[in-house]
Amino acid sequence: MKKVYSHAQVDEEKCVGDRLCEFVCPSGAIEVSKKKAHVDSTHCVACTRCVDVCNEKAIQMVPLPEPRVVGVNPAEVDQARLQELCRRANMEPDDPICLCTFTTAREVAAAILKGATSPEEVTRMTGARSACALWCMAPLLRLLNASGLDMKPPLKHKWYNVETALWNVPDEVSEKYPQYRLKEDRAALSDLNLMDSMLFKFK
Repeated sequence: MKKVYSHAQVDEEKCVGDRLCEFVCPSGAIEVSKKKAHVDSTHCVACTRCVDVCNEKAIQMVPLPEPRVVGVNPAEVDQARLQELCRRANMEPDDPICLCTFTTAREVAAAILKGATSPEEVTRMTGARSACALWCMAPLLRLLNASGLDMKPPLKHKWYNVETALWNVPDEVSEKYPQYRLKEDRAALSDLNLMDSMLFKFK
């Protein structure tokens, strides 16, 4: 969850339409048409990346008339489906996704169950990825992939659907390096996830 106090505003006289701001916007709030950037203030999460990347100094942040809260209430979705989505992503519902906005796997899963199909839509709904963006993209993509979506980055957008994790290590690598006990660790992790799932059903 995040409270948004401002939004990006474009000075069209300075804007050259190079699309750099569009490429870095985490919420998809900026679209360039007819060589000018346009901001949807209802989608802007005030990350200020567009301000930082604009070489023409054509973007500034302006206050909103009233602060806008960006967040999802996980209680509004089916809890069994939420738990199952987190389990398929090898996560616990309370695992942190975005450390800057305190967004958890529970909230991201709820956003996906409410219809989010891309990182940009998750950002618009939860506020995740609206600050440093150093940690949150990989676990967010894990949840989107676990929901059955095939994530491909839009042209020139700088996010990558790659994460090194225990469950992603190919079997041939595990077999080649038995001293690291990767298969055993993966089995233990699966057993823990299964146990958590069973405990959840009896709560």
